[in-house]
Amino acid sequence: MAKEEKSRAKKEQMKGKAKEAMGRMAGNERMTAEGKADQVKGDARQAKEKGKDTFKH
Repeated sequence: MAKEEKSRAKKEQMKGKAKEAMGRMAGNERMTAEGKADQVKGDARQAKEKGKDTFKH
C-alpha cells in the first residue's frame, strides 16, 4: 500500500508541474493554479508517507 501511495504522490507532483507549465504557456491563470494545487497535494501525500515510514522503523 505504501508504494502505491508514494507512486500516486509522484504522479500528482508530475501532473501538477505539467499542468502549471501548460497554464503559463497558454496564459491561463486557472490552469496554473490547479497545477500548483496538484503539486501541493502530491507533496502532502509524500510527506504523510515519509512520516509513516519514520514511525515504522
